[in-house]
Amino acid sequence: MALISSKIKFNSSEKEIIRENAVYDNLKRLSEATGYSISQRNGQRVYGPPPNWEGGKPQRGSEIFVGKIPRDIFEDELVPLFEQVGKIYELRLMMDFSGFNRGFCFVTYCDIKSADNAVKRFDGYLLRPQRKLGVYKSVDNCRLFIGGLPRDKKKEEITQAINEQVEGIMDVILYPSQYDNNENRGFAFVEFENHRYAAMARRQLAPGSFQLWGADIVVDWADPLPTLDPSVMAQVTNLYIRNICVFMDTQTFLNAILVYIPAIRIHKIHKVLDYAFVHFRRRADAEIALNALNGVSIGGHKIEVTWARPKIYSKNYRMNTPPTNFCT
Repeated sequence: MALISSKIKFNSSEKEIIRENAVYDNLKRLSEATGYSISQRNGQRVYGPPPNWEGGKPQRGSEIFVGKIPRDIFEDELVPLFEQVGKIYELRLMMDFSGFNRGFCFVTYCDIKSADNAVKRFDGYLLRPQRKLGVYKSVDNCRLFIGGLPRDKKKEEITQAINEQVEGIMDVILYPSQYDNNENRGFAFVEFENHRYAAMARRQLAPGSFQLWGADIVVDWADPLPTLDPSVMAQVTNLYIRNICVFMDTQTFLNAILVYIPAIRIHKIHKVLDYAFVHFRRRADAEIALNALNGVSIGGHKIEVTWARPKIYSKNYRMNTPPTNFCT
């Protein structure tokens, strides 16, 4: 157990010493029983990862936030509780200097399904009389917004320039101008391997410390992408298509895509500027259209086609509809 080499002995009352030693004994027994290490890091106590774990950290969407925890509850109670729905990769309990917890922790499971099940089962769970837990999916933001980019630069140039300054970049998302397909929109989104790399890059690229092609840039957190429930997305029958010529009317666009999917019946199209939502009556038809249309060139513009996200995943809905399990 990598927590403390001996029992806790502070200049505190005898009652506090007894409590602290009891906590230590309970944690030691937990560590010995499970084989997980327990360590103290920057104001948090970390349980995990599993012994002999191979591979990296579980994919995004596997972590939950647990709030409203009674301050005298520790890993010896939390771990058995949250293990009921799946294998825990890591539990991080926020601690204060008094030795009590700060009322919240983060639990990372080995898979997304277990995290989803934990939210369903333990949000509102009565852990103590009059003390219900608040549990919801954690937002692990790995995306930065970078503005002030020269509009004549290509994705490859921007990626190379940023790669020379920071680590952990997975992708750079750069959108063409609505009115000139040879120019970008002056901003990009940079996706990192994890939140740590993104946070480090945000500090390194802070205003006044970094320029691109002689110009100051703006760097901030991007609105994080929501974790999509596969069971919900499997029912979607609409496609989202972007990078359409802004001057192309709806009928012209419809005629253009029917060249690639002549046998598919489209229910309706809603086009706005350089993007459109295309509605189908059947999921199978939408799947055929997705595969046939993604990446084709229409009116000199290479279009991008993805599944349309349901309303519950839209930015406006998320910003204006707080979750019912929000922790206060």
